[in-house]
Amino acid sequence: MAKPLILLTNDDGFYSQGMEALARHLEKEALTYIVAPDQERSATSLALNLHRPLRVKNIRDNIYAVDGTPADCVYLAIQKILPRKPDLLISGINPGPNLGQQDISYSGTVAGALQGSFLQIPSMAVSVLHDDNGEFRYDHAVKICLSLMNKILTNSLPEGTTLNINIPPPPIKGVRFVKLGQKRYNPEISERQDPRNRIYYWIGTGNPKAIGEADSDVMVIKQGYVTITPLHKDLTDYETLKNRDFLDVFSTI
Repeated sequence: MAKPLILLTNDDGFYSQGMEALARHLEKEALTYIVAPDQERSATSLALNLHRPLRVKNIRDNIYAVDGTPADCVYLAIQKILPRKPDLLISGINPGPNLGQQDISYSGTVAGALQGSFLQIPSMAVSVLHDDNGEFRYDHAVKICLSLMNKILTNSLPEGTTLNINIPPPPIKGVRFVKLGQKRYNPEISERQDPRNRIYYWIGTGNPKAIGEADSDVMVIKQGYVTITPLHKDLTDYETLKNRDFLDVFSTI
């Protein structure tokens, strides 16, 4: 039986530790390709480069660096690089969380997985939180990732669904399927001056505050559980479509 074909991407660059750790283990049981940005492309969401050419460098066997976004990487992989459509796409392992509505809206890691779902490929985004010493336990995260991968390969995913997975440091209490909470950001914006006396601005992240119900991802992760949130490519607000009072306001223009 042929090995499954796994596509790896991320928003941290093809050389990231999390991706390398995952690839080392995957190579034993799958045909693995890395098609990822040539440098960090965090917070690019689903951006595509439509107004400049893209360059692809073959680093070594089955590893390609693209001077573009995660979404660019997935498109190029599917149409130009891979020998066939992959059985699974994994975006990550990202160092740091992708939790809450705001994170998943900006995240290049999540966007890489969403792009896979747009192309009818079972896809998951995987992120790991650091421990009390500030270290990312990638080997620990890889074991969980491989277990989830095998379940997806065996059972697939509902059409249009992407899994957003966040892994806390050990010890792990279990796995929970959860809804998205929120991380309220108040970005720090630094105003500086370059050597030619021109003003420029640098946007930071500030100190986001986790807000959500007890069963939301931002809260459950604190209890030591792996959180899995199923995301759907259909962003339609169906409740509003049922709200006649609201719709009647806009019925005539």
